[in-house]
Amino acid sequence: MSSFPIQNSPVTGWKFALRALRSRNYRLFFAGQTVSLIGTWMTKIATSWLVYRLTGSAWLLGIVSFAGQLPTFLLGPFAGVWVDRWNLHRTLVVTQFLSMVQSFALAALALSGIITVRDLIWLGFAQGIINAFEMPARQSFVIQMVESREDMSNAIALNSSMVNAARLLGPSLAGLIISISGEGICFLVDGISYLAVLASLLAMRTAVGEQRRSGKEIHLELKEGWSYVAHSLPIRSILLLLALVSLVGMQYTVLMPIFAARVLHGGPHTLGFLMGAAGLGALGGVAFLAVRRKVAGLEGVLPIVAAGFGVTLIAFGFSHWLSLSLLLMMGLGFAMMVEMAASNTVLQTIAHDDKRGRVMSFYSMAFLGMAPFGSLLAGSLAYRVGAPRTVMICGSACLAGAAWFASQLTQLRRLVHPLYSKAEFPPVAANQP
Repeated sequence: MSSFPIQNSPVTGWKFALRALRSRNYRLFFAGQTVSLIGTWMTKIATSWLVYRLTGSAWLLGIVSFAGQLPTFLLGPFAGVWVDRWNLHRTLVVTQFLSMVQSFALAALALSGIITVRDLIWLGFAQGIINAFEMPARQSFVIQMVESREDMSNAIALNSSMVNAARLLGPSLAGLIISISGEGICFLVDGISYLAVLASLLAMRTAVGEQRRSGKEIHLELKEGWSYVAHSLPIRSILLLLALVSLVGMQYTVLMPIFAARVLHGGPHTLGFLMGAAGLGALGGVAFLAVRRKVAGLEGVLPIVAAGFGVTLIAFGFSHWLSLSLLLMMGLGFAMMVEMAASNTVLQTIAHDDKRGRVMSFYSMAFLGMAPFGSLLAGSLAYRVGAPRTVMICGSACLAGAAWFASQLTQLRRLVHPLYSKAEFPPVAANQP
């Protein structure tokens, strides 16, 4: 197995926080994906607002979100097996193209004025199938794009930064566009934005034939991946905490139209401000991770941010003032981003090279696959006890999960620290002609 090239000159100052951008392929990916993700966040906000405008139902908000996220849970383990076999670059090109088609279909229906909640459910389900393969492929491909082993954790942090920069801009733009022109334009902009990431992927220099050939049957590789995750205490514990936070905590976003309209007495612009505030807080989390020099220690950060996430959710449930809610949303964005990206970084660092795709598919299941059930839970609770009490209950569950993880942190550290120095990384394709 080839190793990363050694960097002779140290990187200091602000360049240290952006050091992964030295890799050409990652630089292309970062630029294209940032543009595309702005459109993706616009579609998320437009979809939520459209469902709420058409129905006024917290239950249907949960149903639409459930339909879009369920395929990740159902297909995640199988997708991980295939991702470990497929050429990651080609997989991303295909999934991004299909996502573009889905967005244009949403735009056509919305702009023609014939879109229904049923259309949103089925198109969301189709996008969920695409995401089930796209997410583990994208997470695994990040490592192949960086040219220095030391830049890997920074690349993952910057990967999160583009998600959250888009999360800051996308909802704000969506709120403005919805108030002026309606949801259809948001879907159209999203479809066009996929051209940027497709152009960046096609401009990359990648190695030929990088996919792994396996003589094993799919069900045997699936069993092997499950056994690997289940018998690794660090991987298993990180995934369980992330799954809990995703199930009961991160679904506050499903209820944001209710908070914007009923609790804070605003409109689509208020929804955009709330989601934008979460994106701003998440960028602070990115900065926190980007300047870290080592992966070691991140496992201790996980229960802290999970507990902080829970406390902030409870406080958000009590708030009826926009200014306070915006500050709390910043805290939620910070905690959610650090929990997600730190878990990602540790998992990718300690996972074996030939099982990384399967590990990241379980990461997708924990982060996105639990979300549909969380959406149903949030929608059902909000229907019965109201949105504020729902987020308070969810915040309390996050606190319990953080306490459980902290109780086994000593044993986990004893196991995970030796793995950091033995981490395996795939050959880099960035320097290939």
